[in-house]
Amino acid sequence: MASSPEIPWQFLGHRVHAIRSAPEQPTGPAILLVHGFGASTDHWRFNIPVLARTHEVHAIDLLGFGRSAKPAGLTYGGALWRDQLCAYVEQRIGRPTVLVGNSLGGFAALAAGAALGDQAAGVALLNAAGPFSDEQQPPQGWGAIARQTIGSALLRSPVLQRLLFENMRRPATVRRTLNQVYIDRTNVDDALVEAILRPSRDPGAFGVFRTVFDIPRGQPLDELFADLSAPLLLLWGIRDPWINAAGRRASFQRHAPARTTEVVLDAGHCPHDEVPDQVNRALLDWLAGLVESPVAALTAH
Repeated sequence: MASSPEIPWQFLGHRVHAIRSAPEQPTGPAILLVHGFGASTDHWRFNIPVLARTHEVHAIDLLGFGRSAKPAGLTYGGALWRDQLCAYVEQRIGRPTVLVGNSLGGFAALAAGAALGDQAAGVALLNAAGPFSDEQQPPQGWGAIARQTIGSALLRSPVLQRLLFENMRRPATVRRTLNQVYIDRTNVDDALVEAILRPSRDPGAFGVFRTVFDIPRGQPLDELFADLSAPLLLLWGIRDPWINAAGRRASFQRHAPARTTEVVLDAGHCPHDEVPDQVNRALLDWLAGLVESPVAALTAH
């Protein structure tokens, strides 16, 4: 298996961390894995080795996260990350690619998949974030915790934001938060806690953290679904405590395009890390189906 610990690349003049792993003769489309808020390429630790046995697999840190640059002055949000992913597929992969995203990364992957047209071989969403046109999505992740604990008005204080940032990057706080969103806590280990803590020590991390309270809503999911020409996989950790997973699933079913497959797992917000064997199997089965039959029906497992 050929692998690269890091692929040197820049977007908008800023350093982007990405990794690649593939067998000598990969099958099917390439895969691009996109993490959620506060996470990084490290969050795909149990997925890359398995998927890369047969496929060319890339994982990328969005600007502002992981080992990628965290510059001030950027407008962090769906448009930036969509354009980053599109540029990476076009410049670094150069062939049809399946985009796989969790949470915030799911929204970015869907937006990029819609924009890439035929270059998107498929899109897989794992508990994806993002609003529909007819709803005001409640805040998720770190922003949700902050608002519930302190309140939106007080969060406009730079001093309070700094205190909150320092508290949220304490190992005990990170572990406690992970324990909230993993139903099976077996994989909430020291390596995972450190993977989330490490980027918070980078220059610029506090500036990125402050943007979580002001990230724009982004293009509605139903509009992105309408623009998506590639097959779609909805993969749910149905016991996700950060979102109303059952309600979200119903909304996705109302708006999802015809070429959609759905898989439901007994897991929380990050099923790819909590139950990686099940997620890897679901992804590989779906990828095999894309090659054998390009049209999939909406099904629940």
